[in-house]
Formats: sequence, structure tokens, C-alpha cells
Amino acid sequence: MIKKIHNEKYIKYLLLGLIYITIPILMMIDLGIEFRVYTINKPNEILYHKLIPCSIVFSIWMNDTMAYIVGSLIGKRQLSKISPKKTWEGTLGGIVLATLVAGLIAWRFDFDIVKIIIIAAISSIAGTFGDLLESKLKRMAEVKDSGNIMPGHGGFLDRFDSLLLAIPAVWLYVFLFMK
Repeated sequence: MIKKIHNEKYIKYLLLGLIYITIPILMMIDLGIEFRVYTINKPNEILYHKLIPCSIVFSIWMNDTMAYIVGSLIGKRQLSKISPKKTWEGTLGGIVLATLVAGLIAWRFDFDIVKIIIIAAISSIAGTFGDLLESKLKRMAEVKDSGNIMPGHGGFLDRFDSLLLAIPAVWLYVFLFMK
């Protein structure tokens, strides 16, 4: 009986892990499909498939980089005990600067600035929560790295943890407010 309960526990964790990783990947593929956006200024405008997934990834990279720089320079107040090196100043600086840079790029290439800024803000905020969630999961499992492929970097999953919450958040925005 004990062995059966023990195995059921692992099966539940395995299924949860599959859902945690697979659903965002499927949503990213769905975001990559070309679709039409109806706006007042440009009726039937086509928002090309590469723009939204690239915006998510770029925003997360920019947020991580800017949060690290701002946090290193002026960070004083700890954001969470889960990740002791993260500060409120770094987190807010990363979100603001990632959103600003995304807006500047959208302006330079004549994309819809407001939509790209919103996607960048959602990606940055949800990405930060994704990073904290993955850190919490690693602490609960009492492991330092989520794999051996990239030792010292938190493991392979640590490179994508921000995406696992940012993608569903952006997907909801796109399909609730942009379609």
C-alpha cells in the first residue's frame, strides 16, 4: 500500500511537470500563427506571426538584464525570501526599462507601440513571477540546479522559467483583447 501511494505521488508530480512545460509551449506556437487584428486606424491589419513570440522573449531578456543592472546599482530592499538577490528596485527598473526599450523598437520599426508596450509589460511582470515560482519549486525539491546541462546557471529550466508564466499571460491578453 505504501509503495502504491508513493508511486501515485510521483505520477502526479510528473503530470504536473508536463502540464507546466507543455501548455506554455503550445500557447507560444499558437501565438506564432498569423492572425488579423481589427483596429479603427487599420482595419484588417495583419499582425505577423513572428512579432509576438519575439516580443515576449526579447522583453524577458531585457527585463532580466536591466533588473540585474538596476538592482546591482541601487537595489536595497529584498523582493522575496525565495530569491534573496532580487530587489524591488531592480524588479521595477527591469520592468520599466524593458517596456521602454520595447516601445522604442516598436516606434522605430512602425509597429503598434501600445500593443508592444503592453506585451512587454505583461512579459516582464509575469516573467518575474515565473522566475520566483521556479526558484520556489527548486527550494521545495531541495535542489540547487534544475539540471546538469548548465551547471552554475540554475540548470536548463532556469533559462526558460520566466517564459513558462509570461507566455500564458500574453496569450490571454492577445486572445481576449487583440482578436
